[in-house]
Amino acid sequence: MKTTSDGHLPVRTPPPIAFAILIIPFGAMSGYVTVAMAFLCTRFHLSVEDGALLIASGMFPHVWKFLWAPIVDTTLSRKRWYLISVLGCALGITAMSAVHMSPENRNTLLVVIFTANLASTFLGMSVEGLMAHATTPERRGRVGGWFQAGNLGGSGLGGGAGLWMATNLPNKETPATWIAGAVLGACFLLGSLALLKVPDAKAESRDTSLPRAMVGVAGELWTMIKSKAGMLCAALCLLPMNSGTATNILAQSEVASKWGANEDTVALVNGVLNGVVSAAGCLVAGEICARVNSKKVYAAVAVLMACVSVAMAFAPFTRQNYIGFSLVYAFVIGLSYTAFTGFVLDVIGKGAAATKYNAFASLSNTPISYMGLVLAWAQTHWGERGMLFTDAGSNILGLIVLGLVAVVIGSIKKSGTDGLCPVCAHDIAGLPKGNLCPECTSGAGAG
Repeated sequence: MKTTSDGHLPVRTPPPIAFAILIIPFGAMSGYVTVAMAFLCTRFHLSVEDGALLIASGMFPHVWKFLWAPIVDTTLSRKRWYLISVLGCALGITAMSAVHMSPENRNTLLVVIFTANLASTFLGMSVEGLMAHATTPERRGRVGGWFQAGNLGGSGLGGGAGLWMATNLPNKETPATWIAGAVLGACFLLGSLALLKVPDAKAESRDTSLPRAMVGVAGELWTMIKSKAGMLCAALCLLPMNSGTATNILAQSEVASKWGANEDTVALVNGVLNGVVSAAGCLVAGEICARVNSKKVYAAVAVLMACVSVAMAFAPFTRQNYIGFSLVYAFVIGLSYTAFTGFVLDVIGKGAAATKYNAFASLSNTPISYMGLVLAWAQTHWGERGMLFTDAGSNILGLIVLGLVAVVIGSIKKSGTDGLCPVCAHDIAGLPKGNLCPECTSGAGAG
């Protein structure tokens, strides 16, 4: 047990694996769409671009979720929000799997996928709020690694296990896809028992009206965004770096077949093994980020991801290469996700945690959405190699632009920001130099 800074109230330090378990439904919802449904698209006479559109519909609420994040910060406790949203996710993934995939049902699928992923945004916010309030500065890298391991491991569960069940249960000749959703939904509900290991985080500003509390939260967000660290973090999130969207294209039946990969290979590689390997990447990155600045790690991973895409484009199209490069790519995605979580936790502090985290998470989902469509277009017009070269080029281009943005932000004068923490922009006027900022706990005394 640890105590708070005032030395009065005991604070339970939760095991990092608890956050991994709690975030699994969030990743599984995405994995089922991007792997299972994407693979089945072309089998049910939907095009590769239709598959990208289904994926984009699932990403859409994640791009705009910062708009409703203040509701989670200012109303119910984080645990209550989790229980409500995990039930919505369980029902949502069952509904997604129950709608028959066909060109005629495409619009229905778009609506169902959007609604189910809307529920998952609230689940993610509740876990992020719990994590931000319960994690001390020295544990952020490691906890971020476990958090993203659960996210990407869940994606493997939803994608790999979901695809296998959708094509094999009750039997391979006459599969019933709804079984996959029902089983995954039951797993979501069972995993909520991990809440018992995590201290709750109460709603903020409960003594004021919801509109006034939301205005206060928006003010905190704007103050953070105006800081140099906030501006750089926002720019990094928007650029086409480390999107990892080539995996979504490679998982589609028509594309995978070019390497001789069938549905069982896709289910194993882009599902279960993808989740395990990317989770391993998360844990490795967690240890790295505990020692190296997370922003530097994120930039280095962009170069590594570009190298993997180029190598896969030049390598012969064989089943063995499909498996090998897909798993290396998954490991790199794990590295990038943990680096992202690390630098965001450094910037947001504890106040309005769900809103601040999801402001950056929403921005980071923007390149995932548009790069999915870009890579689908590249595959249609330039083939698989052209798609991989496009993925590599986007990472390098994003890194170059990030360098230019960093130079511009670094040249901004400090006028108007005196007395504010350079990391989270919290008011630290009068704080002795070298003392910790009470919001983000960085060494940022005003002097």
